[in-house]
Amino acid sequence: MGSNPKRLHVMFFPFMAHGHMIPTLDMAKLFSSRGAKSTILTTPLNSKILQKHIDTFKNLNPSLEIEIQVLDFPCVQLGLPEGCENADFLTLNNNDDRQDMITKFFLSTRFFKGQLENLLETMRPDCLIADMFFPWATQAAEKFNVPRLVFHGFGYFPLCFAYRIKLHKPQQRVTSSCEPFVIAHLPGSIVMTQEQINDCDEGTEMGKFMVEVKESEVESSGVVVNSFYELEPDYADYYKSVVANRAWHIGPLSDVNREFGEKAERGKKASVVALCTIRNSQRNRIFDITRHVS
Repeated sequence: MGSNPKRLHVMFFPFMAHGHMIPTLDMAKLFSSRGAKSTILTTPLNSKILQKHIDTFKNLNPSLEIEIQVLDFPCVQLGLPEGCENADFLTLNNNDDRQDMITKFFLSTRFFKGQLENLLETMRPDCLIADMFFPWATQAAEKFNVPRLVFHGFGYFPLCFAYRIKLHKPQQRVTSSCEPFVIAHLPGSIVMTQEQINDCDEGTEMGKFMVEVKESEVESSGVVVNSFYELEPDYADYYKSVVANRAWHIGPLSDVNREFGEKAERGKKASVVALCTIRNSQRNRIFDITRHVS
């Protein structure tokens, strides 16, 4: 009686690219604003990108807990250019070389697994929310009985679309790359052509990696999506009933940035952010997630 209850500790692990790091940062701030302790895992160079945003947030909210835990990522040892700790740094002009380097960058993130396991063992967070491109994170979290949620920075529609394409492969049953076809069993009449689909060959290294991504999602404790129900209700319902019933939409995550200092210079350069204000149910979403994964 009278003692302060232990704060829920959530660990966040974004893929090293601005389009993944910024929404994950927003998510960490959202959880902190609801009373949780948030720890973001990233590399030395990326920590400098995120730290200034965290400092601004903490200055505005001094009672909230949010921090960065820095992981080692020896680029040269892993076959990457010096300082290549972010996918946005891959600027090779030759398309073939660039694709090879991107594949190597994705595969090299497996180097984090041992470090992640050490942190899970010593810090014992209540939950790990790791990016979809870290499939090995599910096994690492399971080793220490920590629920692992997969984070998707985009909405339900592309997730449902990818699921139907993967399951039925309609693009392989047309006579030409420009012949239109309807994505069967998907809400709405979504018409595509073969040339509009980035169909990854499962025989390639990147193809095998994407298979691991999907398998780890199935084996995880659930999925967190940067979307909101009012935006795409049909696809939210479809995803939860057909693809992954343990899924939560907690977006738009950018809405956590209320002050001008937080909204400015998000990402690589300043941009005008169109904020959708769906605030009334956000608090319930956070507690609904923690109740189900704890």
